[in-house]
Amino acid sequence: MIISISGASGSGKSTVAEKLAKKFNWPRYYIGGMRREMAKKQGLTLAEYNKLGERNPATDLEVDEYQKKLGQTKDNFIIEGRTSWYLIPCSLKIYLDVDEKVAARRIFEELKGKHSRNEDKNLKTITQVLKSQRTRIKSDKIRYKKYYQINVYNKKNYDFVLDTTKLNENQVFAKIYDFIKFRLNTGQNSPRNRSTAKRQTKGLLDC
Repeated sequence: MIISISGASGSGKSTVAEKLAKKFNWPRYYIGGMRREMAKKQGLTLAEYNKLGERNPATDLEVDEYQKKLGQTKDNFIIEGRTSWYLIPCSLKIYLDVDEKVAARRIFEELKGKHSRNEDKNLKTITQVLKSQRTRIKSDKIRYKKYYQINVYNKKNYDFVLDTTKLNENQVFAKIYDFIKFRLNTGQNSPRNRSTAKRQTKGLLDC
């Protein structure tokens, strides 16, 4: 089974991905982290890198090709990325949602401590974080519509959607783990049949 995790910033994607990887003893691939490092190497914040990506597809396509290859050559892993559900169509697709103000507060608290987010410049208040996150969502929609004709924030793309606004990390993990165990016990990688997944992701190899 391949588990892809997408969703809103500040929803707890990385936390649950790490917990799942540890629980199943599977590798975890963090696509957002890869893009943050790529931005850093160019002296850019993630926000600046996303803006660049609206003109230059290489900022996304390099990591997206990497994801496609993973889906075609490996099994039993966790992958966290905005486009992972699309690029690995047979994955079990999980989406975490969260109220935008709660997300901004969570991100702001993380930024005050030791972190490697490389998020944006001048994030000194929760209001500034909220504004930055809204800009990021807008950029994501522009880029993925332009390059793939998809909306990564459309919850209809996913097999399991969870709002984490009022949940702590242990509650989030428990709900997702229960869903995954159910799929494993019933022998299902995804509730969508593979022919449907292939039609929805034209040009990609089904797993």
